[in-house]
Amino acid sequence: LRGMMVMAAANSRGAMAITTGNKSELAMGYCTLYGDMVGGYAPIGDLYKSEVYDVARALNSEAEKFGQTPPITESTLTKPPSAELAPDQTDEDTLPPYETLDAILHAHIEDGASSSTLIASGFDETLVKWILERLHANEHKRWQMAPAPRVSNRAFGQGWRQPLAAKK
Repeated sequence: LRGMMVMAAANSRGAMAITTGNKSELAMGYCTLYGDMVGGYAPIGDLYKSEVYDVARALNSEAEKFGQTPPITESTLTKPPSAELAPDQTDEDTLPPYETLDAILHAHIEDGASSSTLIASGFDETLVKWILERLHANEHKRWQMAPAPRVSNRAFGQGWRQPLAAKK
């Protein structure tokens, strides 16, 4: 229903809907096909969640330099991330802290680190395996994502294609 409403609103204005998903959420499948993934462009689709916060803080800093009101409220930056699908829900109810998640994802996706390399570098074995399993299990969602500007070494889309139905 959400996707239909977003597209109806965009169409009635002759506009294009943009998606709000970031690379961390897309990697973990922490997004809904035909829901928050609906749109024609994903402006932050190649930024990890921690990078989105960095960009937001930089935008606020630039605004303050020019005596302007920061565009992103402090409460947005300090409130625990949440899909807001249930009362008092936070992303960390189902995902590890983004600092840890992003470090593992970045090392694997951008640098090609294997699970054994990640574990040897000090990450918890169970967590690494869980993250990489989710990464590969949610490829079908990334095949349907809106295009995003490429800002990393290896963006989802053209720079990243994995089999949809292959067994390990």
